[in-house]
This record gives sequence, C-alpha cells and structure tokens, in this order.
Amino acid sequence: METLMTLGKTDLKVPSLCIGTWAWGDSLFWSFGKEYGEADLKQAFDQAIAAGATFFDTAEIYGLGKSEQFIGQFMRQNPQPIQIATKYMPLPWRFNADAVHDAVTASLQRLGVDSIALYQVHMPFDFFMSKKTLMEALAAEVDRGRIQAIGVSNYSADQMREAQGYLAAKGVPLAVNQVRYSLLNREIEANGIFDTAKDLGVTILAYSPLAQGLLTGKYKPENADSVTGARKLDPKFSRQGLEKLMPVIEQLTEIGKKYDRTPAQVALNWLIAQGNVIPIPGAKTASQAEQNAGAMGWTMEPEELTKLDALTRSYRK
Repeated sequence: METLMTLGKTDLKVPSLCIGTWAWGDSLFWSFGKEYGEADLKQAFDQAIAAGATFFDTAEIYGLGKSEQFIGQFMRQNPQPIQIATKYMPLPWRFNADAVHDAVTASLQRLGVDSIALYQVHMPFDFFMSKKTLMEALAAEVDRGRIQAIGVSNYSADQMREAQGYLAAKGVPLAVNQVRYSLLNREIEANGIFDTAKDLGVTILAYSPLAQGLLTGKYKPENADSVTGARKLDPKFSRQGLEKLMPVIEQLTEIGKKYDRTPAQVALNWLIAQGNVIPIPGAKTASQAEQNAGAMGWTMEPEELTKLDALTRSYRK
C-alpha cells in the first residue's frame, strides 16, 4: 500500500519513504563494481517501484554523476512514473547564477528528463556564492519549470530561515531540509532544526535513518570485533556502544513480531510516524529495496512509539 505525503508547502505528493542512491556507481565510499554491480541496482530500482517506493534521492556528486545516469537509464527501461530528488554541490568555482543553471542542465541531461521533482543544495557552503544569489537562481529554475521544488541539506535552523526568506520573496516555498535523523541520532530535535522545519512547513528528509545498519539488529556486542571500515571508528559500534543499544533492538524486534516486520522496518516506520519526516534508506539490491518499502503503509500503536522514544531519548545530543 503506497502512502503519499506532500513535500512542504508545495503541490508535490511523494511516497512516505524515499530510496537513497549514494552507493549507485560509487566505488570511492562504496564497493560498487566489487560487491554489487549495475544488474543489482537495476533490480533494486524495479523492486522499489513494484513495492510503491517510487521516490529516489540522488546527487550530482554520487558516483561522479553515475548515480543520476543509472536512474535515467533504468527509467527508460521501466515505464512506471517516478519522482527524483537530486542535489547541487556548492563547489568553489561556482560563484554566479549561471553556474546553478549549468548544474541543473547537466543533471537533467544525465537523468534524461525535462524537469526534476526536488532539487536540493547539498550543504550550506556559501563562501563563494551568497545564499541570496543561490536561492534566487533556484527560484528562477522553478519559474522555468526545470525544477518543481527546492530543498536544502544539512542546513541549521538559522540557515533554513534565511534560505526560506529569500525564496519566499520570490514566491517559492522551501520544501525540505535533508538531515541525518534516526532513532540513534536525534540531534535535530535538540538543536532547533526539527521545530523550525515544523514552523516553516518544511519536510525533513532523514538520511542515515538506520544509523549505518545499527538499527537492523545485525550488529551484536559479541561480534563487535568483526566490525570493519569507518564503523570501527564510531563508538556506537564498539562492544560498549552495542551493549547500550540492545534494549532498543529488543524493542524493535518485539514490535516487529506483532506486525510481521523487521527491526529495520519498525525503525523507519517510527520516523514516518513523526508526521513531517521521510526516511531515505539506501538500497543496492532488490531485497534491500523491498525491505525498505515494507516500512510504509502501516502504523504502530501510540504507546509503542512512546516506548521507542523513551528508549532512545539519550541520542538527542
């Protein structure tokens, strides 16, 4: 069952979960070409659509353009309508409105579309181009019809207000702020981002919604020594961190049994239940895409949401 929600104060309706595609074509941070390839991504794309997850988040820098190219290619092979969110990176040599126009043109070409549903600013770096110039250039792209909605990513509460002010002057709403948010990373509830988004009518897109896999339940204290890569540096993945996490995993598992869902699906559903939040879990395979989509279309009891809230309140700072 597909559940739709409106992005901010726009007319854009999207599924309540978005598929993240950072790993699509990226061999720098991910193991594209080694552990998975193009065929796996195509299957993930098709499976996501079949399961009602027809909203995909990418960026011009993901795989240095490959992620957008793959989505464009897969769209031509699968006629089902989808919506795409992509991102503009404020690189140092981009210092005027023409640079924004050229970046949108390049993304449209890689995706093979005439219009992008949601175009986001990847980070609040405005040393070379002021926020005002950037937002006005994006508003002009909305007027041209080349993008339908404008978002930002990793913006603080104050930066969101500033961006929203420049856009409002052009009659365009700020639709989203894409930030890190999960049961194990609830900082946005403490630093004003969550409340400001609500005040402004801005939707939160939650990246890393499964906390790098911690909320899937596959990491256990007894296996802490086998953690590899960047996770080794994160104290949440240490034996002590994983021991602290166990009550959360047990609760996710217990709730999941009742609804025939996995701990990951329950964790994603908790985010959706916040009302103004769309989680963006990544998917490199068909089974991951199907698993992600299983977070949509059902609701847990208020007291179950409260239990998870109480168990993870310490992750607000």
